[in-house]
Amino acid sequence: MSNISSTPLPLDRKCSLALIAPLEAILFDIDGTLCDSDPLHYYAFREMLQEVGFNGGIPITEEFYSEHFSGKNNEYLCSTVFHDWDLQTARKFLDDKEAMFRRLAAEQLEPVKGLDKLRKWIENQGFRRAAVTNSPRASGELMISSLGLSDFFEILVIGVECTRAKPFPDPYLKALETLQVSHKHAFIFEDSVSGVKAGVAAGMPVVGLGTRNPETWLTDAGATFVIRDFEDPKLWEALEELERKAEATTVAT
Repeated sequence: MSNISSTPLPLDRKCSLALIAPLEAILFDIDGTLCDSDPLHYYAFREMLQEVGFNGGIPITEEFYSEHFSGKNNEYLCSTVFHDWDLQTARKFLDDKEAMFRRLAAEQLEPVKGLDKLRKWIENQGFRRAAVTNSPRASGELMISSLGLSDFFEILVIGVECTRAKPFPDPYLKALETLQVSHKHAFIFEDSVSGVKAGVAAGMPVVGLGTRNPETWLTDAGATFVIRDFEDPKLWEALEELERKAEATTVAT
């Protein structure tokens, strides 16, 4: 279940979030951002699709999963990948797949490296925070709980509960509205193309997580820069620059 490949990222890409100083809030996607959950989603889709004879019974590849499933909400999948299925059948299949994912995640979910370090830094700085996901609410809540972040996030925004899910900006705009924070003083962590596009459309810088998707996919979608994980030196250089700029602004005023 853990053999889904990831792409190495170069270390020499210049990164900066200075334009949003002073920072007030950080918004997080969940799947693939807080945790490397794609292998579990891929396994569930591969096994269940093979059972129903999808693609002539040939198991889907990691590449097919990344292109057609990763970061997509279930209603989108109903109208694209499963467009020739009866809508009720497609929705039932996807509900059952999410249930299988939750069973796997309850036992196997692990945080992305450096998440605890970042969490402590955010709490010490007193920044606002929200989780924003295209996953169903039950899956989003289970992942947050399994990672020990139930008390960390102030709100959880579910894409399909908004007017439009990612890649539209609505979920991130709803998070900003609820937190009462301007897009000019917030940024986003995302791992998928649809999520990056949603964040950019909401007017915020997006730091891409190269957990599974190629760096070029994320930068082409508009990511400000891409990191390997939350211990990546590029991230901490950008955060330290934000701190320095905020301190300079305070002194000047």
